[in-house]
Amino acid sequence: MKKLDNFSRCLSVLQHADFAAADNDEIYRTGVIGQFNLTFELAWKALQAVLRMHGAVGAETGSPREILQLGYKLGFLDDSAVWLAMLKQRNSLAHIYDENNADEMILLIRDSFIPAFLVLEKTLRDKFEEAEGNF
Repeated sequence: MKKLDNFSRCLSVLQHADFAAADNDEIYRTGVIGQFNLTFELAWKALQAVLRMHGAVGAETGSPREILQLGYKLGFLDDSAVWLAMLKQRNSLAHIYDENNADEMILLIRDSFIPAFLVLEKTLRDKFEEAEGNF
């Protein structure tokens, strides 16, 4: 599935970021934050696609928040707090002006968001295979 593959590729780039370099290089830090933003976008869209494959009511349309809530409700996501924090951070990316906020974002990406993306990736692969087996 293209959406899931795109999410996985983007996550792999983010996962292999040099977070030590992000501490010392503003342009690298900006790149990591931008890669997070792209990974998040692809994550919720892949989630939406797999939810649709499972016939989830409400997955046809919806905002990222609605898709994340549906994913949590149906057991596709296991930590709603992290995902809602991701959504909040993604929505506030345009407002990261000072270095302290950017540094905090880098830590969140490394310590909370990448692990949550990895869990989602595995879940979506399993759920995709499950849906494929039903056809």
